[in-house]
Amino acid sequence: MKKITKFLASASVCAGMFVSLSAAAVTTLKVGTWLPPTAPQNAIVWPTWAKWVEEATEGRVKVELEYGLGHPKSMFDLVEDQVIDASFTVNGYVPGRFSLGSIAELPGESSDAEKASVALWKVQEKYFNQANEYDGLKLLGLFVHGPGQLHTTFPVNSLADLKDKKIRIGGGVASEVAKRLEVTEVAAPAPKIYEMMQQGVVEGVFLPALDLKYLRLAEVSKYLTAFPDGMYTTTFSFFINPDSFAALSEKDQQALMSVSGEKLSRLAGKTWGEADANGYAAAKENGIVINRLSENDPMVVELKAKTADMAAHWIETAKAKNVDGAAALEMFRSLVK
Repeated sequence: MKKITKFLASASVCAGMFVSLSAAAVTTLKVGTWLPPTAPQNAIVWPTWAKWVEEATEGRVKVELEYGLGHPKSMFDLVEDQVIDASFTVNGYVPGRFSLGSIAELPGESSDAEKASVALWKVQEKYFNQANEYDGLKLLGLFVHGPGQLHTTFPVNSLADLKDKKIRIGGGVASEVAKRLEVTEVAAPAPKIYEMMQQGVVEGVFLPALDLKYLRLAEVSKYLTAFPDGMYTTTFSFFINPDSFAALSEKDQQALMSVSGEKLSRLAGKTWGEADANGYAAAKENGIVINRLSENDPMVVELKAKTADMAAHWIETAKAKNVDGAAALEMFRSLVK
């Protein structure tokens, strides 16, 4: 009987050690996010990717979201310093560092966020990686939101109506568009826009339609001027700390990347693009005056004329980083068109 008891005790200890080792083998990646829980990024994109990662690694790697970490531009630093393991944010929040990705932001290049996101990732792989813009980070994916539109508290009947108006701009190519429209640019992170519009700090904002719902813009704006292909778009990056990535086994590194890259980029672009429909619905529910412009509308024609040379300027920016911008732009256009 004593032998049996001793055996059972030993077996129990071994089982406990096995459970402990199994638990220790699970890695939880802390992922920072700066949008509200209801936003498509947090409601769909991150949870879907988390599921993919867990399935691909057979449960060895899990993903946990962290909210309220500060300004969206701080995500780059937080990941580089390994305060969190991974995150995403707007490339334009750090002017100059991630200039190549703005190829996807150029006015009129694409109104399809999914196609543009996939095209951007492929061009990144072929042309941009060599520029090492993500030095200190490991890139996991790239995407753009749907067409950036004009949301205002005043009616816009011509582009001249925008002169000297205080408009919140998120950086990147949108800032260059704003300069050409002679608006008074106000910089602020996306989560601050509701308060700024409500208090009259700004009279308008450049944003995709989805934010009428997810940033509650429909509650504080009055007019939506929608350009057929948008006025611009915005490039976002997914990234992970290289040490956090290296700490995973080689098998799990490969598994994680198998559900990142083009697959993650496509998911994000598709999700954000489709969410624009919810924004338009929110606009109608809140009585927003929607002015859908045609291709021949004078404002569309004038915007094209004012921004016609921006692609050439981008090519020069790429050249400064030893990238064949003309070839990259040709590839991007062929993939989205």
